[in-house]
Amino acid sequence: MTYTPPIADMRFVLSSLAGLDELNELPGFEDATPDLVDQVLDEAGKLAANVIAPLNAFGDRNPPILENGVVRMPQSFKDAYGQYRDGGWNAVPFDPEFGGQGLPWAVGMAVQEMWQSACVSFSLCPLLNQGAVEALEAHASAEQKAVLLPKLITGEWTGTMNLTEPQAGSDVGAVRTKAVPDPGRGDGAYRITGQKIYITYGEHDLAENIIHLVLARTPDAPAGTRGISLFAVPKYLTNGAGVPGQRNDLRCVSLEHKMGIHASPTCVMAFGDTDGAIGYLIGEENQGMRHMFTMMNNARLSVGLQGVAMAERAYQAALAYARDRVQGKAINDPAGASVPIIRHPDVRRMLLEMKAQTEAARALTYFVGAHVDLARRHPEADRRRNAQLLVDLLTPVVKAWSTDLGFEVASTGVQVHGGMGYVEETGAAQHLRDARIAPIYEGTNGIQAMDLVFRKVARDGGDAARGFLSLVRQAGVDAMASAPGDDCALIGRRLGEAAEALDSATGWLVSKAKTDPAEVAAGAAPYLRLFGLVAGGFMMARSATEVIESLRSPAVDHRFLEGKLLTARYFAEQLLPQAGGLATVVTEGGVTAATIDEALL
Repeated sequence: MTYTPPIADMRFVLSSLAGLDELNELPGFEDATPDLVDQVLDEAGKLAANVIAPLNAFGDRNPPILENGVVRMPQSFKDAYGQYRDGGWNAVPFDPEFGGQGLPWAVGMAVQEMWQSACVSFSLCPLLNQGAVEALEAHASAEQKAVLLPKLITGEWTGTMNLTEPQAGSDVGAVRTKAVPDPGRGDGAYRITGQKIYITYGEHDLAENIIHLVLARTPDAPAGTRGISLFAVPKYLTNGAGVPGQRNDLRCVSLEHKMGIHASPTCVMAFGDTDGAIGYLIGEENQGMRHMFTMMNNARLSVGLQGVAMAERAYQAALAYARDRVQGKAINDPAGASVPIIRHPDVRRMLLEMKAQTEAARALTYFVGAHVDLARRHPEADRRRNAQLLVDLLTPVVKAWSTDLGFEVASTGVQVHGGMGYVEETGAAQHLRDARIAPIYEGTNGIQAMDLVFRKVARDGGDAARGFLSLVRQAGVDAMASAPGDDCALIGRRLGEAAEALDSATGWLVSKAKTDPAEVAAGAAPYLRLFGLVAGGFMMARSATEVIESLRSPAVDHRFLEGKLLTARYFAEQLLPQAGGLATVVTEGGVTAATIDEALL
């Protein structure tokens, strides 16, 4: 049940696949040298393993409690959050102008992965705060930034996202929360009234203030999403210097009792029991959904990373158990002594699949994080534009594919444990329960698939997807040219075959999107899985090519690199062949789902 941050793999991905050297050359990232990044990863690893990871099982059994509208966290969580905050960890990827450390998002993602693996319930508070900072940086006024950002970036305050209402889940346009101007205050305030549900860390006692970003409707606003505005609603009202004072008219009325992430308070929030909670418009009126998407897209990448993190934690637990659990004879020595179950071929298969999937998802997530940095800071406009196109295309893939894998890997982890995996004391069941929410929140994975199909692929006639496929094909060619031998030849060949399957499915989808959108929508989820599979294979082929090059030097960890080559080969030989079947499902399997009489279900 311990956690060891996979720092060697993180360093490899950052340096060899995410392009840390290029990021280091971008304006503002001059201090992000490999030596500094190594130090950051090492220190983050210590906090994650020694302070945050011990919270995981304890928090599962000792969730927060609600007392008179106040959510009280376990003392161990308060102590850990204090160390996290005081160590400056919340500030890693943010603008130095407001107290951030100004490191690349790709580095911040590696650090964030450690918090999520160590204790996903703990990590959800910084995750939402990070998204709130992003939204405010992009859309708040200069005066609002000056008051809110320094405290949110240090972690002295935390931020939340308030979208969902009982009648408005994925259909955010059905939001009914109201925002009425209060000219009597003279500071541009609005009075917010309504109820929000599923608000992660909507109330807690880890920080001195909470800034709620709330979607609400102003008087006479248009119907649907076109009439939604975004407001900052503090738990405690502040003076011009940002000092918390009077309690605002909002409270947590209940906590949800969930399958997993028990230590993360999921709150039902009531705004305006009396006169209405005081809030301040962020950005333009009726542009709230556009503004909130800044926070949501940030959160979607972070939730995709959460899938990676949960997979890593489940894999580590399964590997440790398989090495320790003695059961049965070796298949090639039936008369010998009983052996650890890691000697059995099917257990090795499961562990290899867990490892390969986790490494592919990590590489893809960091790769997209690096392109966030390129899109914001590269001096050439074309590079910024192309990087942003790639981020837009791959964000739903990272979110959905990685979180699906996180749950699948956690489920395989239970299987490796056998009967003991179903027993809570091993921790394997908790990993499965905790991982299950990630495919649901920040837009269900079905919604991510629809976003990929209709907005990111069909809208431009498949140009962005084909541009990515050109990178994939080149990676396959590079792998086959990198060295003689079976490994890279197999990897390159299988990646090329998978790319052709994705290309074929993309062409079909583009041709049918306008004429038969229901059939295309029915195939959206398998299309996203196909896209993720090919994107993961792309990263593993690049990984293999880098490994071959590195192995030519004697001054490297050959054991680690040989392991990387092994997982790349496994991904190619065992997982990439699924691409052809998925393409068939996309192009031929949607008719039934699209046309069936619902009475027959």
